[in-house]
Amino acid sequence: MEEYFNKTFTQIKETMRESTRDGLIVQKMQKKLVGEIKVTPAEVRKYFSEFSKDSVPYIPTQVEVEIITQQPKIPLSEIEDVKKRLREYTDRITSGDTPFSSLAILYSEDPGSARRGGELGFMGKGELLPEFATVAFNLQDPKKVSKIVETEYGFHIIQLIEKRGDRINCRHILLKPKVADKDIQASIGRLDSIANDIRKQKFTFEQAASVVSQDKETRNNNGLMPNLKTNTSRFEMDQLPQEVAKAVDKLNVGEISKAFTMVNEKGKEVCAVVKLKSRIDGHKATMTEDYQNLKEIVLNKLRAQKLDRWIREKQKNTYVRINDNWKKCDFKYPGWIK
Repeated sequence: MEEYFNKTFTQIKETMRESTRDGLIVQKMQKKLVGEIKVTPAEVRKYFSEFSKDSVPYIPTQVEVEIITQQPKIPLSEIEDVKKRLREYTDRITSGDTPFSSLAILYSEDPGSARRGGELGFMGKGELLPEFATVAFNLQDPKKVSKIVETEYGFHIIQLIEKRGDRINCRHILLKPKVADKDIQASIGRLDSIANDIRKQKFTFEQAASVVSQDKETRNNNGLMPNLKTNTSRFEMDQLPQEVAKAVDKLNVGEISKAFTMVNEKGKEVCAVVKLKSRIDGHKATMTEDYQNLKEIVLNKLRAQKLDRWIREKQKNTYVRINDNWKKCDFKYPGWIK
């Protein structure tokens, strides 16, 4: 990397830090300028009425999906094996045989931090899982390794790097107990049995989801999956988890899939069945069906207009220095005071 950029690693970090800082300042300023913009239904209707036929946005096929998940039982022997491996890592670190960061790169099952030697970066207590934060913030000696910590992601060992006020930087190694094939098949069999009982109308999918589903996000909502990006229950097919999209693609509205396996957002293998609650085929946007989409389009347009006006106003009294090689370029905003 140093050879490619013809810079030392420290110089590369400084360049990236400056670029990142500039980007964050831009984001913060944009949010300050446009964060208070709101639109009423009347404004959305007005903008929609001004669209020509050809410019009305196309809304891709959207679906609403209900899900029931079961996490296969993990044998106690597998949990003990994971803990044994973590204890061995701790012994290697405390004896000075192998650095914590090297073991994290080799063995940690947290892909985000493993490539950085397990380092998480500075975080506050509220940014960490409670069980993890309690142990991490009690660490005092950077040479020591924590006891084994269990969270919903698996089992961890932690090493302190540095504390700054109410923030901490630490490393961790995460190991996840593996599920045996026989336990996966047992969960799939149970879910297929539940699905068959629903098809025989012994109870509804929604009733089953609220009682037997182990998915916290959906259980209290009768199994209905939320789209956190749009704050609705509608998904475009490419927004769904791959395994869910594959199962839903073959279903008619109201039908229930066969049980299948998937990896949830915690990185754990779970078994699931899904029901297609509704499908809205791709179409030109309408006020009745697609108000939220149209509202977002209008908001983005108003935000862009406000930013444009702000930049043009700032140009009148903002002096800039332009490199000679760039002075003849066609700028998006001509008229800078050079």
